[in-house]
Amino acid sequence: MANRNAAENALSDGKPNINWKNWMRISLRQLSYVVAVAEVGSVSGAACKLHISPSSILAAITAAEQDFGCAIFQRRSNRGTTVTPAGSHFLAAAHHLLLAESSFDRQIDVLASVTPPSVHIGCFEPFGALFMPALLKRFIDESGLSNVVLMEGDQDQIRTWLAAGHVDFAVTYDAGLEPGAPITPICNVPAHVVLPASDPLADRDAVSIFDLVDKPFVLLDHPHNSPRIMSRFEITGAQPHVALRTRSYETVRAAVGEGLGFSFLNMRPLTCTTPDSPRIVRRPLIEETAAHSVLLVADIYGEAKPAFLRQFITTLRSFFRNIPPPGFAVTLPEREHLLWP
Repeated sequence: MANRNAAENALSDGKPNINWKNWMRISLRQLSYVVAVAEVGSVSGAACKLHISPSSILAAITAAEQDFGCAIFQRRSNRGTTVTPAGSHFLAAAHHLLLAESSFDRQIDVLASVTPPSVHIGCFEPFGALFMPALLKRFIDESGLSNVVLMEGDQDQIRTWLAAGHVDFAVTYDAGLEPGAPITPICNVPAHVVLPASDPLADRDAVSIFDLVDKPFVLLDHPHNSPRIMSRFEITGAQPHVALRTRSYETVRAAVGEGLGFSFLNMRPLTCTTPDSPRIVRRPLIEETAAHSVLLVADIYGEAKPAFLRQFITTLRSFFRNIPPPGFAVTLPEREHLLWP
């Protein structure tokens, strides 16, 4: 009785009014079989068109009629298959659902294989001036991307943006990410010292942390970055005098150039638009305890990365392979094996 009432309700206003959630035990594939029977006019004809057995068609019709609550077809041995009045409403609604499925499949194919018109990229804030514009220019040229939203922040902000889906992926260092977060390592970037050109240590080929601990220190102050930087002094048994804290890579360079102190940085500028002032010099650190950072791409997709993200990773790897390690890192020659495979 309930099924009969459901069928009558579907006919009540002359329009498809089927509550799909109540009966959708039939699969979309089976639904397409039912629609094919209506289009061809017979079970055997639909089976031939779809290259499946008639029994599969009959099973789909039976399942649909059981769930719908009344006959969708009137089957006569000598006249083929005709649609019942209630069945016509079922089939109209089925057409809507199958069209929606087809539209969904097309959109998924586009998302899976083509770069979308807009991509949101997070990046560790200093990277914005160091290399991201040059990298994005290459990525846009290679992918056909038409719009990029670049969100620059510290590691905590990047982690929040990834978790909330505010960015598609992020270019950052290996500190501050959620444990087990999907990452693609690109290269190691060892820490080095940035000194005023007037400092006597600037004449050396490499500098020891023990020679720096008594000098004023300019700290690039980001969450997760600062503790790692300060830990480099542990081997000296002393802590440096922090003369200035700043979140800006550019301010660090300017402060060192003005003689406010030395600093630790990981990457040198990769583009000609942000060259170092002649008032500063960069020197490698002697101690390997000055741990390196890993530049990487973090995302939320894991192994199922969309095509535009795979393209970006390919572009990023190529970008750094085309720059010899001395072009982006300051380290001793024997430590210049920095690129990940």
